[in-house]
Amino acid sequence: MRISHAVISAGGFGTRLRPYTDTMPKPMIPILGKPMLQRSIEHFKKHGVTDFFLTLHYLPEVIVKHFGDGEEYGVKMHYFVENEPLGAAGGIKQFEKELNDQFYFMYGDMLTLVDYTKMSEEYGKKESPIGMQRVARTDEYKNADVAEVDEGGRFIAVHAKPHNEVYKNAYRMRGSFILEKRILSFVPVGTKFDVGGDLLPKVLAAGENFYAYECDDYSKGIDTVEAYKDAEAQYGLLVGEVE
Repeated sequence: MRISHAVISAGGFGTRLRPYTDTMPKPMIPILGKPMLQRSIEHFKKHGVTDFFLTLHYLPEVIVKHFGDGEEYGVKMHYFVENEPLGAAGGIKQFEKELNDQFYFMYGDMLTLVDYTKMSEEYGKKESPIGMQRVARTDEYKNADVAEVDEGGRFIAVHAKPHNEVYKNAYRMRGSFILEKRILSFVPVGTKFDVGGDLLPKVLAAGENFYAYECDDYSKGIDTVEAYKDAEAQYGLLVGEVE
């Protein structure tokens, strides 16, 4: 199946990335001379995405000025500027009328080389899905949100950090999703609502099929200066670029 819409949450303050984020939102931090967000858009474009829907909050003008309507990059850009942070799901809700029936979602501080074509092909094989998230099997989840997954690959429970229990079939939740637009019916209007902590537990309680997707493609969340430096070095080697 072909998915041509992607929503990117790009409104975070990036306080742990200062001083880099004193003058730019964290998705605009340069990776080998090019904004991380631009790299994400170019990567999605290789996999057939034509329309991007960005939720903005901190220094939104930096992103809007750089990308404009998207024509320069061969895509269409759509923006929503949050007066107050609405959480990831609350932000996606703002585009409900414009989105196709299926769309990608990712957090703007993710640097990734996920094969989205393969991910969408796997999604197309699922039975009555309402969504799918990339995950990694792990027994080390002290500092991560985790999902418990059944033998059919469906989420059966979501657990936000910190943890005081040991979970069976625990999977670290990673920042790439495919979502059905109908999942937004579970999101209240104008209310702060997160994906992992709010939306997914509500969806699972309703008996919907939300699936796990495992793959080893490179991705890294960039939320600290140390992670930024590590990511730039690793990414440069993987894509064959030298600054």
